[in-house]
Amino acid sequence: MTPDDAPTPEIKVPIIWILGGPGSGKGTQCEKIVAKYGFTHLSSGDLLRNEVSSGSPRGKELSAIMERGELVPLEVVLDLLKEAMLKNLSTSKGFLIDGYPREKEQGILFEQKIAPVKVVLFFDASEKTLVERLLGRAKTSGRVDDNEETIKKRLHTFNTHNDQVVQQYTEKLKRINAERTTDEIFAEVQTYLDPLVA
Repeated sequence: MTPDDAPTPEIKVPIIWILGGPGSGKGTQCEKIVAKYGFTHLSSGDLLRNEVSSGSPRGKELSAIMERGELVPLEVVLDLLKEAMLKNLSTSKGFLIDGYPREKEQGILFEQKIAPVKVVLFFDASEKTLVERLLGRAKTSGRVDDNEETIKKRLHTFNTHNDQVVQQYTEKLKRINAERTTDEIFAEVQTYLDPLVA
């Protein structure tokens, strides 16, 4: 593990941020990107959930925050991402950072402390679509945050902060209509990623 103030070894592979509301299909698209490009998929949500299930003191603190539907402190998420990226650095062809940055400040910190991002893919879907998808997922997921009240709270939090992120990265942002079929969406994704690996 690197201490916070140590500079991150230079990351020469592409870093792509994956944005989209909960239920926008980010995970599915990330699987397809990993299969085609050999990138390392790091989901801030998975890293947090793994930390929570580890039962560490940091995990217990995070669990309480997530159950209240609040955002986890910036530095914690950044540390988890940095640890995971350094662990995979020697074998990765690129990094997909899924569900991050959640707010403008996180993006700025990430680029300062880790590395600049190449492209930001934003999977855009209406709130109605996202709620329906998440309620469908809730039937099988057993996740504590998949109930209608918490879903609406998460969407509200996401929309509020995501607008600032989108405005911050206009040159790098690719807004993708996420209400189409998985294959149609992936066809568009490839047009943005192919140039990065050419």
